[in-house]
Amino acid sequence: MKRTVFFISDRTGITAEMLGQSLLSQFEEAEFEKVSLPFTDTEKKAIKAKETIDEAAQSGQMRPIVFNTIVVPEIRNIIMESNGLVLDFFHTFIGPLEEALGLKSGFRVGKTHNYDEKGDYDSRIDAVNFALNNDDGATTRYYDRAELILVGVSRCGKTPTSLYMAMQFGIQVANYPFTDDDMDNLKLPPMLKKHKDKLFGLTINPSRLHEIRTERRANSQYASLKQCQIEVREVEALFRKEKIPFITTTSKSIEEIATKIMLKSGLKRISF
Repeated sequence: MKRTVFFISDRTGITAEMLGQSLLSQFEEAEFEKVSLPFTDTEKKAIKAKETIDEAAQSGQMRPIVFNTIVVPEIRNIIMESNGLVLDFFHTFIGPLEEALGLKSGFRVGKTHNYDEKGDYDSRIDAVNFALNNDDGATTRYYDRAELILVGVSRCGKTPTSLYMAMQFGIQVANYPFTDDDMDNLKLPPMLKKHKDKLFGLTINPSRLHEIRTERRANSQYASLKQCQIEVREVEALFRKEKIPFITTTSKSIEEIATKIMLKSGLKRISF
């Protein structure tokens, strides 16, 4: 039977879901019915959320689990009175931090995803636009502005990684695919050689690449296992020849891929 899990926040709920999902992922045999209750930012909304939790507690055989990131004490206390198992992320750590820092928390809503006067929000938007405009080798004339250029075979994860790094880290990332036409005499095109210090390679297991491409274009040479094997082999050889750092994306999440690239490349994310 599925256990009901609530993610409750006075803002978007991203923090509650991210931390809660990380904890739940440790229990692979359990099944969960997940419910998000964002923008619970008034006592009236909190009372309604409490009623929803209590209804789930009464109708189910197991006590609901509640991941809570509400910071305002009056609103938080209403949720704490529910019949769920409330795991309060902020207040678990705020007390010890107040003691260690010798300061009182301001209990300000939305600080986790707040942007300061340095223009971090604009930086992220600019980075996303850059990633979209410089996707899949559509144009290379702005590579001098790129902080990173991802290269690899088609469908190895370059586009989602570029966008994630733009949104999460504020990094301006372009990406360039090596295609079937490149394989006969694979080498770095002049526009990439010029920016070799910005290049980072992605590769993937040929069998997994075959599966991904088959979903996109079944029964084509592009998706054939043989073609995938050739492309991956040739591109990895190029990476080694040109001393381009690279990682495999097989079985890795976008978050893990992006974080590994940040560590290996030494790039710095914008401040939160």
